[in-house]
Amino acid sequence: QVQLVESGGGSVQPGGSLRLSCAASGSFFRINAMGWYRQAPGKQRELVARITRGGTTNYADSVKGRFTISSDNAKNTVYLRMDGLRPEDAAVYYCNAGYRLADSTYEYSKWGQGTQVTVST
Repeated sequence: QVQLVESGGGSVQPGGSLRLSCAASGSFFRINAMGWYRQAPGKQRELVARITRGGTTNYADSVKGRFTISSDNAKNTVYLRMDGLRPEDAAVYYCNAGYRLADSTYEYSKWGQGTQVTVST
């Protein structure tokens, strides 16, 4: 099984920057992809950015050009650099990992506990 530990949330003013980290550990064969999702009060959880083991990335249109996702496969860690933060970016940010166990092609999904990002003056 996989455990995800997130860090880096906090409170910033509009235009500020934050960097989120999420480290995966535990017993698994391979992490296929990791990503960040967010959920604001009263809204559904939405994809922010995702990166595959091979380095393919995809972003929500609302964050393109401002957020950058990266990963360190050796450390099973994913990062989200958030620049130009806006009040509408405020939410709980959740890390997600898609992973495989040995002798199986099934992809499991694990969520982190979430980290709060607040953007206000």
